[in-house]
Amino acid sequence: MRRRIPPALLVPLALVLSACVSSHSADKSGAAGNTDGKGDVTLNVGDQKGNDEAMLRAAGELEHLPYRIKWSTFTSGPPILEAVGAQAVDIGGVGNTPPVFAAAAKSKIKAVAAKHGTSDGEAILVKKSSSLKKTSDLKGKSVAVAQGSSAHYQLIASLAKAGLSVKEVKVSFLQPADALAAFSRGRVDAWAIWDPYTSQGLSQADARVLTTGRGVVNGLNFQVANPASLDDKKKTKAIKDYLGRLRRAQAWVHTHPEVWARVWAKETGLPYRVALASVKRTNGTRVTVAIDKAAIASEQQIADTFAKLKLTPRRFRFSDYVDTRFNGGLPPSTSAPRTYGKDS
Repeated sequence: MRRRIPPALLVPLALVLSACVSSHSADKSGAAGNTDGKGDVTLNVGDQKGNDEAMLRAAGELEHLPYRIKWSTFTSGPPILEAVGAQAVDIGGVGNTPPVFAAAAKSKIKAVAAKHGTSDGEAILVKKSSSLKKTSDLKGKSVAVAQGSSAHYQLIASLAKAGLSVKEVKVSFLQPADALAAFSRGRVDAWAIWDPYTSQGLSQADARVLTTGRGVVNGLNFQVANPASLDDKKKTKAIKDYLGRLRRAQAWVHTHPEVWARVWAKETGLPYRVALASVKRTNGTRVTVAIDKAAIASEQQIADTFAKLKLTPRRFRFSDYVDTRFNGGLPPSTSAPRTYGKDS
């Protein structure tokens, strides 16, 4: 018999948000959305549901735009980067892993801005009743994870920290909705995942945290642009302004976490309590930082790890896929994330 999974648990892949998987099974086409602003320059922006557009609108940062923003909504980070590389969009926001896969595929992209947040939302979950108490207990156990995602890297790094290789666990490559179903039915022993799924699992799937990404993943998210757009002076000016608005909107989230959680819940269909927990644990902790040597080095480590495991086709220098012209005045990438207290 198949046990029915409550609809509230089956979050669509559109909610993969900033941690985005690298699977190419997701819909690659961007759905045309709103257009904001006015002027003779149009900035085509790739976004995910409930992400940058929703945050900018809630913070009032889409008012008085001296250029147009044409929004296209994608299911995850990799198709955003495909669109960036194909010049279908000028810029888009993604997590720390999709740029690695795009660069490995020689896509024409440049990371132009970054945010640093806590890694507490990157977690390996087990059932509350599980006998597993520490990461090393995963030896020989089954773990669900989305292949090539930030959670995939977090699983590999967490196992290494515990003295295990990924070959010593039974990895089931499953997209979040399928992984949640498998985890809920007890078909896997653990689930490596990211927020908002972490918050959802803790709230609704009888889960507890075995370990988090703290100390093993970099907590970075990126805005990635097309080099051709960066060669256009008018578009570069618009991109600079856009990045400033994103920075101010993120600061607004810091001071309005409950308001943003309500907006986010409405945009994504998440229960408010799940959205608020995710905001306080992950989404609302981010601070805008420079793409500096430390950020580049940490991304290089991710790239080298996946290349060593032959999950990407080649080794490359991540620095070749970075444009640092927008770093001016920003704090270092290792800046402490915003926190909301121990109960967050």
